[in-house]
Amino acid sequence: MKLTFTAAQEAFRREAANWLEAQLSGLFADIRGITSQTQAAERRREWEKVLGAAGWSAIGWPCEYGGRDASLAEQVIFAEEYARARAPGRLGHMGVELAGPTILRFGSQAQKDRFLPKISSGEEMWCQGYSEPGAGSDLSNVRTRASLEAGQWIIEGQKIWTSLAQFADWCFLICRTQEGSKGRDGLSYLLVPMRQPGIDIKPIKQMTGESDFNEVFFDGARTCAENLVGQPGQGWQVAMGTLAFERGVSTLAQQMHFRNELDEIIAAAKSNGSAKDPLIRARIAKAWRGLETMRASALRMLSGAETGALAGPQFTYKIYWASWHRALGELAMDVLGQEGEIESSDGFFRDLPGMYLFSRSDTIYAGTNQIQRNLIAERALGLPKEPRGQA
Repeated sequence: MKLTFTAAQEAFRREAANWLEAQLSGLFADIRGITSQTQAAERRREWEKVLGAAGWSAIGWPCEYGGRDASLAEQVIFAEEYARARAPGRLGHMGVELAGPTILRFGSQAQKDRFLPKISSGEEMWCQGYSEPGAGSDLSNVRTRASLEAGQWIIEGQKIWTSLAQFADWCFLICRTQEGSKGRDGLSYLLVPMRQPGIDIKPIKQMTGESDFNEVFFDGARTCAENLVGQPGQGWQVAMGTLAFERGVSTLAQQMHFRNELDEIIAAAKSNGSAKDPLIRARIAKAWRGLETMRASALRMLSGAETGALAGPQFTYKIYWASWHRALGELAMDVLGQEGEIESSDGFFRDLPGMYLFSRSDTIYAGTNQIQRNLIAERALGLPKEPRGQA
């Protein structure tokens, strides 16, 4: 693992930084700094198309699908510069970081040709159909079903906590396609168009005032037989591949976003005088050390993935950053004091108070801390598996 970059890579950094600055101080200045998943959605959809046209949307992908064949180092650099420039949160995240890499790895050539160019160009947005009531942390307990009839999969069931479903054109969906199957057996991975009869999307209003998540009901929704990724019954393996991509290069952009938040906390502490409190200063120093540790661990994890080595941080990374970020939210509120308890005139909590409220979910989504501890114990340390009931 190297923590420094070559002269050529630093030149690439300048190219990326200059392009981002030109766009975000010009045509897209109005959405600079937006971290909300739902705010200014139409403008951010335009931003996705500009990123795609310039080849910056999915730079690690092959050129034939709209990428740049960028090296891992270049992907890391762009992720860092994107966050450093305070570019808006990616409305296309689910497609670029999850659906696209999954199709690249497991999809047919026809699926790659059909879906990848429209993801990288920002033409089509995606959402993830995994969690259900009663099947959140235990994904193998999904009950949404699909049956193949006359060349189409007919889908019945419900998904919940579906991020950005209200903006999505497509969903990658885990469902049960083998009658009577249980657990990990009999699951399939389907690509489903969202804008059709038989799909009902109901936003879930959060205490932040936003609706990042949704309930999605499938009542006779359809997708073509060729939109199955992998083979029938292999959905668990493909789904686990998708989850592995969540630990990808985007983690570096996430960390730069965290650094921006820490900088805001430090500025607030200096402004309101709480920086004079030795306990606050100690907590800020601890947060800074944690962020540096996180960066080193992420680079080690990514280097291990590139070489095929199974690096330890792969198992510990999610629980580490989720717990760290939750603590950062608590620090933000302690620094802000009563000021942080006041919502804006439109009913939204923004910036640091909004971050605090959202950070409460960090240790739940994408695998709860309890599930992460089981993975560390069983897969990394080789300890006996926890007794589980029958699905």
